[in-house]
Amino acid sequence: MRQAWRWYGPHDVVSLDDIRQAGATEVVNALHELKPGTVWTKQGVADRKNLIETSPPGRSQLRWTIVESIPVPDDVKRLGKGAKQSIEGWIASLEAVAANDIRTVCYNFMPVVDWTRTDLDHVLPTGATCLRFDADRFAAFDLFILERPGAEHDYDPAARARAEAVYETFTQADIDYLIHVIASALPGSTTDPLTIPAFRERLKAYAEIDAARLRRHLIEFLEAVTPVADALGVKLTLHPDDPPRSLFGLPRIASTAADYRALFEAVPNAANGMCFCTGSLGVRADNDLPAIAEEFAERIHFVHLRATKREGDGLSFHEADHLDGDVDMVAVIGKLLKEERRRGSQLPFRPDHGHRMLDDLGKQAAPGYSAIGRLKGLAELRGVIRTLETLA
Repeated sequence: MRQAWRWYGPHDVVSLDDIRQAGATEVVNALHELKPGTVWTKQGVADRKNLIETSPPGRSQLRWTIVESIPVPDDVKRLGKGAKQSIEGWIASLEAVAANDIRTVCYNFMPVVDWTRTDLDHVLPTGATCLRFDADRFAAFDLFILERPGAEHDYDPAARARAEAVYETFTQADIDYLIHVIASALPGSTTDPLTIPAFRERLKAYAEIDAARLRRHLIEFLEAVTPVADALGVKLTLHPDDPPRSLFGLPRIASTAADYRALFEAVPNAANGMCFCTGSLGVRADNDLPAIAEEFAERIHFVHLRATKREGDGLSFHEADHLDGDVDMVAVIGKLLKEERRRGSQLPFRPDHGHRMLDDLGKQAAPGYSAIGRLKGLAELRGVIRTLETLA
């Protein structure tokens, strides 16, 4: 498997040399400095590609091979094919990427909010920290900070009582922190930052959009963009919802095998592919990760390998060590290596959401993307891959 590494550009505290020292050879990047909906130019992509691939004398070569992500504008999610101008802009960005010989593009279709957590530095027994989703803290935000109309109907009495008890313990600093973590566009997000009033207004815009309608809009988007991607030789990979269930009463349509099956049946174009993220999908106990890898093997063109650990309430979870969460990582990698043998080519993967640990504690790296935790994860994954390849 091809070892890649997510990088947030020239302002990332993790350097290109750090990537080289981790053993990765490919870079996953995007023009994060541009607001969602801004059209990428060929020159803008070329400048970033030159920065990544122009190695100092004696340094190992790096290549920018995967874009994560070209953000899908909000009006595309709300209007589908009715957002013609935004779809055309997205295609123009895709063409700019392809003109620079980058052939894999990851994207998501989560409305209003992107990946969602309640804690960016949950302290583990080792003293390292991780990303965590606490269901009671989330409910407290939804019910008592956001004050979403109708939110009380999404929680049973016991959950509402727990959320209120948690909220009563909050200081203003706790409230500000949750707003920052949930409503702000953190690094890696493909949605706009929102104030609480703007958050409520954005939710109102989705009041009449259920899962069936959101799925139809995604299908209309794919019907427009996949013929272009196919002609350009680009694979589009849809990232799963994170977490893979409804939040804030919003529909989620990339959370299960059934969701992906429906999209591939509706848009069979070969450019319509999957980003197989084991951590996101692994949050749901009813997602059989090895079975999903086997069923959609032909559609998988990019892989995020990480493990989440579900907690006792069945809704809370945290980022575990790469080999120690609820994901059967060895079985998953075995399925992916089987697909590589069938293709006769390797799949790109990256270690995802490492713990903040050792010298990275206190550094202001992008949440989940400090260097040492991902280095540890990549080393563990590399060992599994090497062993399974040897045994094959």
